[in-house]
Amino acid sequence: MSSNPQSRKERALSTDQKALELNLNPLVYGTIAEIGAGQEVARNFFRAGAAAGTVAKTISAYDMQFSDAIYGVEESGRYVSRSRVESMVDREYQLVVERLTASRPKNSTFFAYSATVAAKSYGRASECHAWLSIQAQLYPGADPSRIVIHVRMNDDDATQQQEALGIVGVNLIHSAFNNYTDPKLLISQLADNLVQDRIEIDLIDFTGPYFEEIDNRLMNLELIHAWHTRAIIFTPDGKVATPGELLYKKNVLAIRGSFRPVTNLNVDMIEQGRKKFISDGEVRAEHCITLAEITMASLLGGDSQKVDQADFLTRVDMLNRLGYSVMISDYVRYFRLRAFFRRYTPLNIGIVVGMANLSTIFDINYYKGMEGGILEAFGKLFPDHTQMFVYPERKHETGEMRTVEDPNIPDNLRSLYRHLVDNNFLIAIEHSHDDLFGIFSRDLLQQLARGRGEWEDSVPTEIAEMIVEKKLLGFGRKA
Repeated sequence: MSSNPQSRKERALSTDQKALELNLNPLVYGTIAEIGAGQEVARNFFRAGAAAGTVAKTISAYDMQFSDAIYGVEESGRYVSRSRVESMVDREYQLVVERLTASRPKNSTFFAYSATVAAKSYGRASECHAWLSIQAQLYPGADPSRIVIHVRMNDDDATQQQEALGIVGVNLIHSAFNNYTDPKLLISQLADNLVQDRIEIDLIDFTGPYFEEIDNRLMNLELIHAWHTRAIIFTPDGKVATPGELLYKKNVLAIRGSFRPVTNLNVDMIEQGRKKFISDGEVRAEHCITLAEITMASLLGGDSQKVDQADFLTRVDMLNRLGYSVMISDYVRYFRLRAFFRRYTPLNIGIVVGMANLSTIFDINYYKGMEGGILEAFGKLFPDHTQMFVYPERKHETGEMRTVEDPNIPDNLRSLYRHLVDNNFLIAIEHSHDDLFGIFSRDLLQQLARGRGEWEDSVPTEIAEMIVEKKLLGFGRKA
């Protein structure tokens, strides 16, 4: 993870200081358009003083007919959406450039900031979230570049949510102009002057001429480093998706692994788990999403501040190539993973594990620091519509199969284990063939370092082709 966010915030300019700094810059000029939670960003600029130096116009078209007349009809019918905020920021930027280019100094840089928000309201329990965007010339005369972020608000009070969004908006505008050459620093400052956990930022996207060299997947990983979110999700096309949209009213099946590389054993675990997940009739295949989850612990090397970027992208690319969505999280314990999914869906949750994972889950040392220990953890893991699907393993000593009926757990926990099995919280799944149990990722990595060979039979064909063609994971290094 990144450096302590609190120490960073102690060095940050206040929100008023950031707004005033921009207001006193005669070359930054633009429009602020906010829908859904007041005009908190505009208010911060006016409160700081000298706002006429920065703000050309503020607008807040709350009525849908007015909004559609200005920004176009929203085909999805969803006004708190990425497409809506992009329509807003496009239109407002176009207007400010058309109307003011001739009258402003030649070295001016124009911008438009937009937000569309679903804040807490009386009698409604829907997700409180917002899409924010800035489109700006990052140097005079340039074509515009754009940053889009998605924010979840965690305050219980609508006024506090509005306040938090006002702070985030000022941070976004200030950092866009001051830190565009250092996107990681830009990201780190998005939550300045906010107590941790008031907001979450679970998506960021950079586009435009100044950001052409940026890999947005790595920038979204930076959101976890900066403590802005606990997880990000990549769809099979390699794009980042917000959990609220991707998981909404979906049955979720997840499997945790390092996937270095993705093997035939990994694929069999996923597919056998999915087969069992939808076999009882409660889960319909078209309403099910399968996620391959990688914990940050498996991405981090000796330096906890650094991630091997090429290695990370390789794993995401391989899983995407096989049609899987990929979730990167900093969750260690499984019950926190389940709690994350439950935020977004009331439907079934399945987690695929191997027998070795099961042994870890039943290790009381795994729950050190928890007041209720293993009982508290299981109470949080299996409260409603959550099951673990357990893949067998082959015993090294005898070559026999070890299944749910023959766990390797301490004797004093067997009664608890039996309770979970008898009540269908732990469910056995099959395997396709015994040869899969001879596949070990560490052995494959050693083999592929020597070039082509038998390792290719242990991974899906398209993965072998990727590794050879792109020389991934050290392929041919020792040849």
